Amino acid sequence: MRMFLAAMFIVAISGKQLYAQQVKTKSVILSQDLISATFTDDDIKQYNIKYPIRRVYAYDDQSGPNYLILCESIDDIVKDDTLHRKIQAVNVRKVDKTWELNDFINSNDQNSGQETSIWFWTKFCEVKDLDGDGNIDPLLVYGSSGDNGYDDGRIKIILNYKGQKIAVRHQNSTLDEGRHIQVDAAFYTLPQPIQQHIRKLMQTLSDKGFALYPHEYEKAMAQKKLLID
Repeated sequence: MRMFLAAMFIVAISGKQLYAQQVKTKSVILSQDLISATFTDDDIKQYNIKYPIRRVYAYDDQSGPNYLILCESIDDIVKDDTLHRKIQAVNVRKVDKTWELNDFINSNDQNSGQETSIWFWTKFCEVKDLDGDGNIDPLLVYGSSGDNGYDDGRIKIILNYKGQKIAVRHQNSTLDEGRHIQVDAAFYTLPQPIQQHIRKLMQTLSDKGFALYPHEYEKAMAQKKLLID
C-alpha cells in the first residue's frame, strides 16, 4: 500500500529512525508533497476523510506506526483570511481508523454568538509521550472566532489518552459572565505531570492573548471543579 511505503520513504530521506527499536516514540510532520504521495484517493475514501488535509503527523510508539490527520473545510475567503466551518481529526494505525474527532462552528448560539471560523491551532498541538509509558498521547488544540475575533470564540483542548478523549472546553467573552470552562471529570484522574502540562498550556494561551478565563480559574481547577464560571 502506497501509504506505508511512503512512511518508509520518510525515514530514508529525513535520516531519522522513526521505527528504530532503540527509540520508544517518535513523530514527524509530513510535508505537503509527502501527504499527497502517502494518501491516495482510495485511502481518503476508506478513512472517510471529509475535508482538505491541513496537517499529518506520522508517529510510532508501542502500538505501532500511526498517522494523525488534521482536516479543515474551506468555506470562504474574507480579506485574504480563509474561513473554516468544520474540522476533523482521524487517527490511523496500520490500515485501521482507531479514533476520530469532528467539530463545527456554532452558527447561532445564544450564549456564545455566531462564529465565523474554526481551525486547528497547530502551533499548540503536540504528538508526544506525555507520561513516559512508551505510547504517544496526542494533544489537539483548536478554536473558533466570531465577530470580535478570538474574544468571543471557543477553545478546546482534547487529549487522547489510552483510547479515551479527555477535554477542557473554554468559552471566551469580553463579559465576565460570558466566560466559562468545562472540564471532563476524567481530566482529574490523569497523572499529575499531564494535568500540569495542560494547565501550563492553558496559561500559555492566556499569555498570548488567545484565552480570557474566568477569575481564579486555577483555584477552581485545584478544587477539581467541572464547571468554572
